[in-house]
Amino acid sequence: MSVSAGTPDHPLRVVIVGSGPSGFYAAGHLLKIKDLDVEVDMIDSLPTPFGLVRAGVAPDHPKIKSVIRVYEKTAANPSFRYFGNVLVGRDISHGELKDRYHAVIYAVGAQTDRQLNIPGEDLHGSFAATEFVAWYNAHPEFCDREFDLSCRRAVVIGNGNVAMDVARMLVLPRAELETTDTADHAIEALSGCAIEEVVILGRRGPAQAAFTNPELLELGDLTEADVIVDPSELELDEHSQRAIDAAGELTARKNVEILREFAAREPRGKPKRVVLRFLRSPVAIHGNGRVESVEVVHNELEHGGEGRLRAQATGRHETIEAGIVFRSIGYKGVPIEGVHFDDWKGTIPNEEGRIVDPETERSIPGEYVVGWIKRGPSGVIGTNKRDAQETVDHVIEDLNEDRLPAPVDRDRDALAALIAERAPDHVTYSGWQLIDAAEKAAGEPQGRPRVKFTRVEQMLDAARVKTRA
Repeated sequence: MSVSAGTPDHPLRVVIVGSGPSGFYAAGHLLKIKDLDVEVDMIDSLPTPFGLVRAGVAPDHPKIKSVIRVYEKTAANPSFRYFGNVLVGRDISHGELKDRYHAVIYAVGAQTDRQLNIPGEDLHGSFAATEFVAWYNAHPEFCDREFDLSCRRAVVIGNGNVAMDVARMLVLPRAELETTDTADHAIEALSGCAIEEVVILGRRGPAQAAFTNPELLELGDLTEADVIVDPSELELDEHSQRAIDAAGELTARKNVEILREFAAREPRGKPKRVVLRFLRSPVAIHGNGRVESVEVVHNELEHGGEGRLRAQATGRHETIEAGIVFRSIGYKGVPIEGVHFDDWKGTIPNEEGRIVDPETERSIPGEYVVGWIKRGPSGVIGTNKRDAQETVDHVIEDLNEDRLPAPVDRDRDALAALIAERAPDHVTYSGWQLIDAAEKAAGEPQGRPRVKFTRVEQMLDAARVKTRA
């Protein structure tokens, strides 16, 4: 064990795998601890940092991305290093990280989507919302995806903020897209799309919708789309009414108020429509080789115990014609070789951030998690700050209790040398700053915040990796 770690002679060495909000908050908390000498290295599979703030936040929400300034201050600390374009499991193993650090913190998020598990889900034209979001946000692994937007109606399955983002992006006019950092290929495709109506399906009622008030309000301000809500679908059962009347349910209560205001509006004759439907679950996607319609069942709510309301299918079915479907029903993590994983929850098993061996139910010294891979896909960006603090508190507690394993190799430069050998095209933080500057320079003449690179090769060229290792 490493009783002396945290001193000038033997700094606490921590590696964070993943550079999204939870990873940067964890790094920030560690580097702010007084009277503790700590060295933090961050590894990400992409050349670019900031995770979903860069590749997941809707391009027409630039204010949300301003949180990056906080992360930039963390990255400026001389005890922080960034290694982008490095994949754990390919370029370096979990075991090799454990040999070189007192603590390994995984902040890899929830990288894939949950399935509907219904017939026709694999038809051409049926997509995960994660694919679409990554595509319009210029994620290099998704830039070659193709979405046929020549149909009149799209269906979005889910009632969270991502579903709202997808619907909104499908109806934004070119003039509004061109002021954002939406990928160029997406601006061209979305501007020329034929979609006139987007139907958003929620399996439960309006009081149980997961979107936040600002996301919902935005639908009412769309310049080219009316928002349509059937008043009959806003009638609350007694359990839902009691739930939104309860203390602390301000978001749900406000959502219902907003939806009722939408329902009372007269359509303004805009060229497009966003239609919110509740108590509807897809049971099949139909089509001859490609999506042609979605079959849904009408639900009713029943009390499921512990205060929860669950959707119970009735015998009534409905078919909605559509040419493209996006599912946004939740996300889950993917396993990392050498790290325990809970397939059912889609997270790494843990207790308040300490990774746990499922067989012994005991925490594993020196292994931690933060963010969605810790708690599942819940909360907003700011939620990760508190989440990361909890994990960092346990790292320090384990340090003070002499529960952290001592690194086999204490040489900080040895890790950089290993990465330089295994991943010669890795990107340092100074390399990222060159990418950042190049993207901003490309956007400036167009009045855009940036024009994103969509290819790793473009990013590496801009980062000048070989001359700025």
